[in-house]
Amino acid sequence: MAALHVAQLNFLPAPGDLAPNQVLEQWHSLVDVAEAAASAGTRVSVVQAAAREELITRNGIDYHFVDIRGLETATNRGRRFASLLGDIDADVLHGHSLGFAEDAFAIAQCLPRLPIVLQDHADRPPRWWRRSPWRRWYAALAGVAFTAPELARPFTRAGLFGPHTHHFAIPESSSRFSLGSRADARVQSGLHGDPCVLWVGHLNPGKDPLSVLDGVSLAARRLPGLQLWCAFGHAPLLGEVQARIARDPQLAQRVHLLGKVAHAQVEGLMRAADLFVSGSRAESCGYAVLEALACGVTPVVTDIPSFRALLGGSGIGHLWPCGDAAQLAQALVAAAASRPSPAQVRAHFDAALSFTAVGRQWADAYAQVHAERRRSVS
Repeated sequence: MAALHVAQLNFLPAPGDLAPNQVLEQWHSLVDVAEAAASAGTRVSVVQAAAREELITRNGIDYHFVDIRGLETATNRGRRFASLLGDIDADVLHGHSLGFAEDAFAIAQCLPRLPIVLQDHADRPPRWWRRSPWRRWYAALAGVAFTAPELARPFTRAGLFGPHTHHFAIPESSSRFSLGSRADARVQSGLHGDPCVLWVGHLNPGKDPLSVLDGVSLAARRLPGLQLWCAFGHAPLLGEVQARIARDPQLAQRVHLLGKVAHAQVEGLMRAADLFVSGSRAESCGYAVLEALACGVTPVVTDIPSFRALLGGSGIGHLWPCGDAAQLAQALVAAAASRPSPAQVRAHFDAALSFTAVGRQWADAYAQVHAERRRSVS
């Protein structure tokens, strides 16, 4: 039996100042999700909205850049995408982002036999007064995918999905990071500590760095060797973070603000760390946590749906309630006292979150919606 041919469509236009090959280099998840699906034997083509036409083949995957300039309506864009999808004879359409439901609906009007699955990427339901057309658009979907089932609840509570729409729980992506020598990574990065704790994330209210600092301050009384290293980009709370560190003797000598770190260097920081800490209040997935697990780092992260899904009841890592510094301190002490080996953490990643594991989940989802659509048509 021939492998299913799945087209993954990114409706968000590529920046006009980037050549198609540059888009593939800079938009890592576009390539990663495609290669994850292909790793399970699915034939994958990628369709990317763009300002020029080009076809690139890389690692057995065709990347079709489609010029949508001048196509101002979803109907016109849908016809253009549908024309290509018909030409390449796609069996299933995997669209990125629930926010492009109108475009997906327009494709469904042109290709009613093509099952469409939309994948969540931190999407939010429309405001209540706009929901009527969205219900009609979402009704054309064969399925939706979220990292965790709970993330679908804002949509289901609003009655946005049809009763026959399949819901899939599939990690948003995977990671190419890998295990390495902790000793070598510490020499190269300069990180140290017992435990050596790493934060990678913006310094903004959604990531809640102040609660993390409060928790680290409490934990340091029982973990005198603890050192916290913070890599971050966008930093609207930087002044508050610096002030919090400066006024607390427990933090002043143990918190290191690294600032912006190139993504290629984050792997080395992950390999050097014992624990990875996050204070996120909401995530559609949690790429930094994925990367930490890929490097064998024990996570100490907030008890939110996406992080629960990534840990998956494995016993790897610790969850703490958002904003609860005392519970974070307890989690850090417990994690420092009983840490799984990097190999054990990586084994969980390989089993549940690797390219192969995610690819298998997508292959099952594709097969399910394709078989059901064939039954309904016949």
